Amino acid sequence: MRVLLMAATTIASGGAMAGSCAWPDWESFKQTTMSDDGRVIDNSSPQQITVSEGQSYALFFALVANDRATFDRVLNWTQNNLAQGDLATHLPAWIWGRRDAKADAGANQDKTPVPAWGVIDANPASDADLWIAYALLEAGRLWHERSYTALGTVLARNILAKETAVLPSLGRTLLPGPVGFHPQDNVWRLNPSYVPLQVVRHLATALPQQAEWSAVFDSSVRLVTETAPHGFSPDWVLYRRDQGFLPDEASKAEGAYNAIRVYLWAGMLAPDAPSRAATLSAFRPLADFVAANGFPPERVDTRTGTVGSNAGNAGFSAAVAPYLAALGRNDLAQAQVQRARAHQAALGYYSQVLALFGLGYLDGLYRFDADGSVSPAWTTTCSASH
Repeated sequence: MRVLLMAATTIASGGAMAGSCAWPDWESFKQTTMSDDGRVIDNSSPQQITVSEGQSYALFFALVANDRATFDRVLNWTQNNLAQGDLATHLPAWIWGRRDAKADAGANQDKTPVPAWGVIDANPASDADLWIAYALLEAGRLWHERSYTALGTVLARNILAKETAVLPSLGRTLLPGPVGFHPQDNVWRLNPSYVPLQVVRHLATALPQQAEWSAVFDSSVRLVTETAPHGFSPDWVLYRRDQGFLPDEASKAEGAYNAIRVYLWAGMLAPDAPSRAATLSAFRPLADFVAANGFPPERVDTRTGTVGSNAGNAGFSAAVAPYLAALGRNDLAQAQVQRARAHQAALGYYSQVLALFGLGYLDGLYRFDADGSVSPAWTTTCSASH
């Protein structure tokens, strides 16, 4: 599938020329969804929350766009507001937003609560932490900035220490967070969308001194490929000693807004990436459904493969398009791109993120190499082929 990039631009700064590639979707995202100081805002809730996941994705997009000023603003906001001012010491809190202060802590004359802003849930989310560490390591490499590399290295080490565990017969595995995902001595709750294989692979290759990442990659491949018995990934899954992967009871083994990212990550694997063939093969029923219906499903019962009645939104279409292209089903991929573009103006935070990933990839703005490293178009030219 050949995809032409948008026109290149050059930015002059002090006589030096730095290449970048026009990315209107990223510029729109910054205008509509980010504050001037680097906070990604989900306006769908009264709390106007920011999640660490959104900050991590914004770091990646800023790197792809060669937008170092935005990268630094997002990094600084994340560190100051989610990590108590020090990402080297504290994994970032999951949710920050508007919260009502206690009456005795401050109120207006009429005793109504004063709106306050701050951390709502301090438990970190490991998917965000992975992407932040990855973006820092890659920013350090591509922008030749040692401070990014150093911080990403320390953050990766803290993830291993606080957000992984050695599961019987599975090995060292990424947990969704430090607290709340080991409900019984012999049971763990996992999330396949939290382990983009290219990201985990790159941590293993870029940080050979942190040897545990190789084991995390191996368990991540199994988590992604062995939890979709009917070709649809679940949002959550249980792992039980002596039984292996089991349907998650709390979520009724549904595949929906978490799982859509599994297909996205799979579709963006390099052609020569380890385990790519097995990963693509695992979800062929999803591709068949899209071919028959013209859209991805919003919700699926992964225990039976029974699809719900609602169509996934435009963000879902953008997310599955790279996967369809990776299968060689280019007509289906293009149809999903068109569906995503037709409804893109109405997308909220999360679906915008899916669109930036999927459409940006198919527009040739970046690709992943076999070792998981990212190759933005601005590092070579502003045309690429997939």
